[in-house]
Amino acid sequence: MNDTRTAAPRPDLGLRYVLDPAVTPALVDGLAALWADVVNAGGAVGFLPGVTRDDVKADLRKHLIGMAEGTTRLLIGTSERGRPVATAFFSLNTHRLMRHWVWLKTVMVHPERQGRGTGRELMAAASAAARSIDPGIAGIRLTCRGGLGLERFYAACGYREVGRVPGAIKVDGGELRDDVTMWLPLTPRAPGAPSEPSAPGAD
Repeated sequence: MNDTRTAAPRPDLGLRYVLDPAVTPALVDGLAALWADVVNAGGAVGFLPGVTRDDVKADLRKHLIGMAEGTTRLLIGTSERGRPVATAFFSLNTHRLMRHWVWLKTVMVHPERQGRGTGRELMAAASAAARSIDPGIAGIRLTCRGGLGLERFYAACGYREVGRVPGAIKVDGGELRDDVTMWLPLTPRAPGAPSEPSAPGAD
């Protein structure tokens, strides 16, 4: 991929968003560290607390393979030191009838950045990035774990709940949580219309 896009960091957060960054050993280690830190702080991204960087690398490798095959795109927000502190992976649909929308997966913000507006900024950057991937993208779909208030967060970012499977996720102690599907409709950009910035600010 050679259409890497960047945006200047916001003064308050110091983040720079990059779509399709170069995959280097340092980036892979940084993503694994971020993933483990988010999970161990209680984040709902595919694991339960008590993981190491090595534990998440198998799942991370699947994303990296998708990137190499052109079916996955990565958006990262980096700190002033270049460390990834916010991520979202786009999974592109290969079905001929569903190429007009994308999945958003493994949405993460480092615990040190939470509560400072970074989450909303990441979601705004993801919306703009989806349009930059393909101006015809009409929506973004994601799933989240129920019982943590994530539905309210995504609703505040413009998403709406469109489906829920009760008890589909089993967490510690055998407790069951709902698997919630959220949807963000996007207005496809008309041919020739100016592109949006890849990382707009958010409140």
